[in-house]
Amino acid sequence: MLKLTNLSKIYKGGKHAVKEINLEIEKGEFICFIGPSGCGKTTTMKMINRMIEPSKGSIFIEGKNILDKDPVKLRREIGYVIQQIGLFPHMTIQQNIVLVPKLLKWPEDKKRARAEELLKLVDMGPEYLDRYPHQLSGGQQQRIGVLRALAADPPLILMDEPFGALDPITRDALQEEFKKLQKTLHKTIVFVTHDMDEAIKLADRIVILRDGEIVQVGSPDEILRNPANEFVEEFIGKERLLQARPNLERVEQLMNPNPITVTTDKTLSDAIQIMRQHRVDSLLVVGENGVLKGYIDVESIDLNRKTATFVGDVLNTEVFTVQKDTLVRDTVRKILKRGMKYVPVVDENKRLVGIVTRASLVDIVYDSIWGDEEIHVVSS
Repeated sequence: MLKLTNLSKIYKGGKHAVKEINLEIEKGEFICFIGPSGCGKTTTMKMINRMIEPSKGSIFIEGKNILDKDPVKLRREIGYVIQQIGLFPHMTIQQNIVLVPKLLKWPEDKKRARAEELLKLVDMGPEYLDRYPHQLSGGQQQRIGVLRALAADPPLILMDEPFGALDPITRDALQEEFKKLQKTLHKTIVFVTHDMDEAIKLADRIVILRDGEIVQVGSPDEILRNPANEFVEEFIGKERLLQARPNLERVEQLMNPNPITVTTDKTLSDAIQIMRQHRVDSLLVVGENGVLKGYIDVESIDLNRKTATFVGDVLNTEVFTVQKDTLVRDTVRKILKRGMKYVPVVDENKRLVGIVTRASLVDIVYDSIWGDEEIHVVSS
């Protein structure tokens, strides 16, 4: 899909911003460029759409050298998302999304249909089409920035720290959303970040750069298990979780496949009996075909016991979930950071397939912090 051959960028005075980079990226791969400030990651990415012209080397997209193409036409064939989002404040959301299709002279009905189709991908309805950017939250604006990059259905998308300006919770949610989106659409992504956690979470392969050169390329697990040198060790951080548990990687290996559930048509008395029987203080609520609807807990039942009768009356629909192929290290961090007791595990159709509890993570956290060190108890 994408091949960089002896790619270099040399500025006046002979300073190399990028030096002799060679890299092949497969179709549908998610690649993260990461490294310290000034390492050449953004410069490398911008050479791919010729926002910065290479000094030496070649760039091939689907076997064709992009240096032989008109740069304006090239950029219309590549999606591009930046941290500042770059939505035009005087344009509606629809107009922002279909900016490139407009330049490609798509008919009006096709543009609107494409905008509606894309909004569905991020759980936003057609009512957003005629709104303006200032009427959206920061997370919603960033979603529109991503959709704009997808509008003309480009095979390749470049993303320059797109979630860096968002608050941690919104950023977390968008990372999850975008990774699912990429799996669905099978786009090739080149993603620049300075956040190692983000790279580990999103990338199929991570490219670590230093002083304009590639230091190591590999999957997140390959790099965590076998850092190329001391620089890589220090950069990724020796405190990363799960290095002591290399055989435990995905949520599926850790989850309990039989969570305690209840349906919305059950009475609150029924729910209390189930809680008592299983000695739990909350229940996951499922609907038809096992689709997760939310949860109820003792507190919500107690607060509403005089006015509510059924589980559906006190249902809390705001529940954080993970999929069974999510990395365990990501789930550990979320549970610890957010103070959650558990995380439901769902499939791609939002059906409940398991649960990861805080208690089940104790051994992982223990191994991550202490590994095989012996703990000596000294008594006086």
